[in-house]
Amino acid sequence: MQENTRENAPGRAPHATLRYTAMRLGLFAACYVVVSVLAYVGVFPEAIGKANPLWLVMLALVVSAPLSLVLLRKQRDEMSVQIAARVARAKRKLAANQSQEDEAA
Repeated sequence: MQENTRENAPGRAPHATLRYTAMRLGLFAACYVVVSVLAYVGVFPEAIGKANPLWLVMLALVVSAPLSLVLLRKQRDEMSVQIAARVARAKRKLAANQSQEDEAA
């Protein structure tokens, strides 16, 4: 019961991983739109803009990666805290189960 109240404490998002992933995809989509518009306008060479949309996706990935490191730092930290708590809880359960097996044997 105490673990539930700790996880739902202020400052911790209950679905931090989902939230970070959605924000990361949104940032990528925004970068893709910007890169596509720049290619359509002619800022990028003709080969990148119109011949191969895969280049646009790759360029959007390259642009969105460093942006997500800076812009989504808070969400990434919340996600890592949530994952670390889950891993610690799983380790405690595993240790408890192993100690019960040792006592039974």
